[in-house]
Amino acid sequence: MKLADVEDHMQKAVEATQRSFNTIRTGRANTSILDRVQVEYYGAPTPLKSLANISTPDASTITVQPFDRGSLSLIEKAISLSDIGLTPNNDGSIIRLNIPPLTSDRRKELVKVAAKYAEEGKVSIRNIRRDGVDSVRKQEKNGEISEDEARDLQDKIQKLTDKYAAKVEELLAEKEKDIMTV
Repeated sequence: MKLADVEDHMQKAVEATQRSFNTIRTGRANTSILDRVQVEYYGAPTPLKSLANISTPDASTITVQPFDRGSLSLIEKAISLSDIGLTPNNDGSIIRLNIPPLTSDRRKELVKVAAKYAEEGKVSIRNIRRDGVDSVRKQEKNGEISEDEARDLQDKIQKLTDKYAAKVEELLAEKEKDIMTV
């Protein structure tokens, strides 16, 4: 595994953490909170965004307009069963989700969820570091690189790990601020 590969994998881990953060609602309507909703459509779990047009007409409402009207009840059921904590209102052609203002207790719960996502991101980065260091040790053992080169590469991998873990922490601090802002 090359140093560029290690950095690329770590960057992807940070991006995945950012996407996870986007699924946490912050008190204003954001279509990305529905990204993880899967609808049982013709026997297969299908992402909601591939079955419907999702939009935010105002700061406290999300509308879901299915491409196929027959899937309306399936979409409503999937949203109800998901962990986003919103109740869908079905008017026969569109589903409306009203985003209520967050209570302070709910905000604290969401901060904990964000911290969990951040920890998952950092674990992912540390696993990438471990794989990179193992690869360097294997190259050293096989005589492909010298002991000094191996130590230098391991130091660089550790610096990358620190850099990307700090990025995850920055994203977490930003998200916490976003969640706690009324």
